[in-house]
Order: sequence, then C-alpha cells, then structure tokens
Amino acid sequence: MPDVVVVGAGPNGLAAAITCAEAGRSVVVLEAAATVGGGTRSAELTLPGFVHDVCSAIHPLAAVSPFFVTADLARHGLDLVHPEIALAHPLDGGRAGVLHRSLDATVAALGADGRAWDRLVGWTARRWPDLAPAVLGPLLRPPRHPLTMAGFGARALPPATLAGRAFATDEARGLFAGAAAHSFLPLSRPLTAAPGVMLLASGHVAGWPAARGGSQAIADAMAKRLIELGGVIETGRRVRSLGDVGDSRAVLFDVTPRQLLGICGDALPDRYRRRLGAFRYGPGIFKVDYAL
Repeated sequence: MPDVVVVGAGPNGLAAAITCAEAGRSVVVLEAAATVGGGTRSAELTLPGFVHDVCSAIHPLAAVSPFFVTADLARHGLDLVHPEIALAHPLDGGRAGVLHRSLDATVAALGADGRAWDRLVGWTARRWPDLAPAVLGPLLRPPRHPLTMAGFGARALPPATLAGRAFATDEARGLFAGAAAHSFLPLSRPLTAAPGVMLLASGHVAGWPAARGGSQAIADAMAKRLIELGGVIETGRRVRSLGDVGDSRAVLFDVTPRQLLGICGDALPDRYRRRLGAFRYGPGIFKVDYAL
C-alpha cells in the first residue's frame, strides 16, 4: 500500500508527488491520459515537425516559484529559454506596450509612465526575495517582512482598474491590464491588481521563460524526477470513484471541482459538496497555432 496516491499528473499533481517522495513517502500517480502533463502538454498540431503547446506555453513564475527553484529539473533535461522581451501588448496603429526583462529598459521605453511603473512594478521586483516566500507560498505563518508586505498590499489590494489609473499611456495601461486579467475576474474587483503586479515584477526578476521543446518538457522532467525518487506513474488510469484509487494513507487530487465531486461524492462533507457543486468556470480563452 503506497503512502500517497495522487490523482492527476498535471504540473500541480506532479509537484505534490515529488514533494511527498522527497519527504520519504511512497507515491503512486494515476493519470487518465496516455501521457503526463495535463495543461503542460505539447504535440504536433499543424504539420509534422512543428511542436505546439496544447495549453500553457509561457510560464512567468516557473523560474521563481519555490518549488522550481529547488527541484533542479535542468538535471532531467529541462531548458528554460528567456527572451529579452517577455511580453508585448498590441495596440492600434502598430503600437505596443513592451515588457523588457530589464527594468531600466522598460522604464525608459514607457516614457511618461516610466516613474509610475518603477513605483508600482519596480518596487515589487526589487523586494522580490522578501516578498516571494510569503506571496507564493502557503499562508502558514506571519510574514517575515511585515513592512514590505504592507507596501505590497498597498499595491496589490486595489482593483486593477484603480491601480491602472497610475498610468497615463495606453502602452503602460495595456501591459498592466493584460497581466492583471490573469486573475480571470472582473478587473473592478478588489485584489485584481495583485496578479498584474506579481507577474510583471517576475518578468524583471527572472523573465517569462518558455521550455525548449515545448511545455511537455516541463512535465517530462518532473516525471523523471519523481521516478528517480522511487515514485510510480500509471497512465491510462481513469479514476471515476474512490474505489478506483485503491488503498493508501492519503489521496491528493489534481482535478477540477466537478471531477472531484464526481469521484468523492458522499465521502465529502455536505458543506464542501455544496461548494463544489456551486462552482462556475470562468471565461475561456483561445489561441492560434501557426506553422512558420
């Protein structure tokens, strides 16, 4: 009997499995698909030899997340490519807001909004080592740098629509709004400035990397690390009920709310079941793949 069964071999499930295995636990990962990866999969979607990412392609926090910093996935073949220009937000008339990896270059390119950018995004980038453990990690203890966190809160708590008023140009406003939209909430909601500030600051700290060979390379490297630690991955294993999981000391789920409700059913507390049943998915997105 394994100590831990993880249902779902997406990046979060694999990260959980690796964390458990590094702590000395025996781990089995069950994945319904034929390959690991979930949203970090790649395939030849257009023409032979052209590899495209099926879902996620750019990974703004991959180079700075606490897990990836310590996982040493480069040893298992992962090569993160860092372009000088992390992000461009297109505007009418051939213009664009451009996020350079260099904070100074971005401030200079934004002209009249350079100082405002430095106060909002640059401030966060310069304090990243103090902020990242508290912002990107679990909220298990008071922050070690409360004054720095208070300064970040002043920048992150407002709605993105309010925080964006610091900028006068379309270029800066577009960059900030596009990053803040990763909250998948109306930008008039409180806290929607937070993902914008963090994602843009991470671009100055470590860039917005892509995985050489496609996002599948991330999942493949994670799978190799787990197997190195003695973990087991079983693909083609769809879990429809808790009976499909088997015996273990703990079960972790890397699935959607509706999938979790369908699998666990009455085994969950009533209140939690109602919350899962009331979950509504946010707006969808689309992308276009070109063979160039």
